[in-house]
Amino acid sequence: MTNMLQKIAGMGGMTDQVIATDFLISAKSAVRNYTFALTESVTPDVRDVLRRQLAVAIETHEKISQYMMEKGYYNPSDFDKQLEVDLQASKAALKLAGK
Repeated sequence: MTNMLQKIAGMGGMTDQVIATDFLISAKSAVRNYTFALTESVTPDVRDVLRRQLAVAIETHEKISQYMMEKGYYNPSDFDKQLEVDLQASKAALKLAGK
């Protein structure tokens, strides 16, 4: 059923990549936000909570990155490969938008 819905939506096999990319961006944002909040906090209890949450966000980012690298969705150390992946994703997005 999922494959049929993906084909109807014009996404084919892109669904996992789109979800993983969105999740990775969210995890990066969480790391940035927790870091900022940590520098602004004034009480030791709040800092402890934020440090624990930051550690979880960093671990989540690492797991998502590993998953994406294993699938070939994310190539942080190979610019040419990553450019190709990004161009394919851009073409798929334009196709979805009807352009």
